[in-house]
Amino acid sequence: MSIKTLTLAMTGASGAPYTLGLMKYCLGMDIHIQFLTSQPGQIVLGVETDLKLSGNPQKMSARLAEYFGVDTSLISVYAKDQWTAPVASGSSVADAMVVCPCTMGSLASIATGTSENLIHRAADVIIKERRPLILVPRETPFSSIHLENMLKLSNLGVTILPPNPGFYQGVNSVNDLVDFVVARILDQLHIDNQLSPRWGND
Repeated sequence: MSIKTLTLAMTGASGAPYTLGLMKYCLGMDIHIQFLTSQPGQIVLGVETDLKLSGNPQKMSARLAEYFGVDTSLISVYAKDQWTAPVASGSSVADAMVVCPCTMGSLASIATGTSENLIHRAADVIIKERRPLILVPRETPFSSIHLENMLKLSNLGVTILPPNPGFYQGVNSVNDLVDFVVARILDQLHIDNQLSPRWGND
């Protein structure tokens, strides 16, 4: 399936560079991004990167478009309680969704279908409509509760993709590690990329 619209959500776990790396690549492929972030996610973004975002969805959309140098039509931003957003309904579901990074609290809410905010509801819609859902859990070590929730979601067809970068490709900077993880996410979305060298390729 060709990805034309991707719902990209970030929560309050560490790992904002993965979010921006994935967004940058997808926007470069003219993939429409439906962006959702929790307030803790917004705080982490400001701490871990040079990007500061307003809490207003319209201002956030404009800032992201400016940051990546793309037209605002490629980025839609929705508030966490904006239940009228397209992502809240199966009648206008995106082609796929990625939660990156994903806190254990968000993962638990998705696993139990509580839909406490728009991120959880959007994931619930993706699952019920049987579209690809990728969760990038940023926690260590995992407790048995975390693992049980991941197993439950995996059995539903959700991809659990912890951001575990490889080193075999040669690492010269932190960006190389970020690209490795972003490449694995893109692979799961079947989006062709050469962000990171493949195993066995010289």
